[in-house]
Amino acid sequence: MPDAQVSESLSRARRRLAAALERAQRPDDDAQLLAVSKTKPAGAIREAYHAGQRDFGENYLQEALDKQAELADLDAIVWHFIGPLQSNKTRAVAEHFTWVHSVDRLKVARRLSEQRPADHGPLNVCLQVNVSGESSKSGVAPEELESLALAVADLPNLTLRGLMAIPAPSDDLEAQRRPLAHLRRLRDTLNARHPSLALDTLSMGMSDDLEAAVLEGATLVRLGTAIFGARAPHP
Repeated sequence: MPDAQVSESLSRARRRLAAALERAQRPDDDAQLLAVSKTKPAGAIREAYHAGQRDFGENYLQEALDKQAELADLDAIVWHFIGPLQSNKTRAVAEHFTWVHSVDRLKVARRLSEQRPADHGPLNVCLQVNVSGESSKSGVAPEELESLALAVADLPNLTLRGLMAIPAPSDDLEAQRRPLAHLRRLRDTLNARHPSLALDTLSMGMSDDLEAAVLEGATLVRLGTAIFGARAPHP
């Protein structure tokens, strides 16, 4: 997609989100768009930034670091790491991102906490939950979530914000809603059992299931194709 079209697509995505929030009878500021910019050039991110977008999600660490360097002149940009996170990449993620959505092991969380620079403030993290039970998907099993959440919440340089999921795709709205509702219930149960957690974030919903996610309480909706167009293969 040419850079000049990114702002138009972003406007359409915002209208779509606003309509979904209205349908769900939620306040118009109750969820925000996270622009998933993986495989997209820095110029496209710059175009979205100039159209008012500030939060960007990246899956591939080296690609993200290169773009961060190229876009270092942009103030108040917020970088979210949303891809699978290997232990040997935690230091760079801890140093260069504000959010991590894909924590699913205590070992990774501990490394992020230990490697977070003191002058950066706490790193916002979400726990990725495998709500569809797919063997090919990352994420902690729902029955193991509570113990992981309590352990992560105790780490000094992290702030546990909420949960993230990437459910199995479906074209049916009700089928889309079921795993997203499961994630919401898991978050609500954690808050009820452990009020000190005060989890406020549900990172769920993408370009194909935004409406279902908003109906089920999403607070961060991760949109890539809807903003930047079809994604190029990652080399």
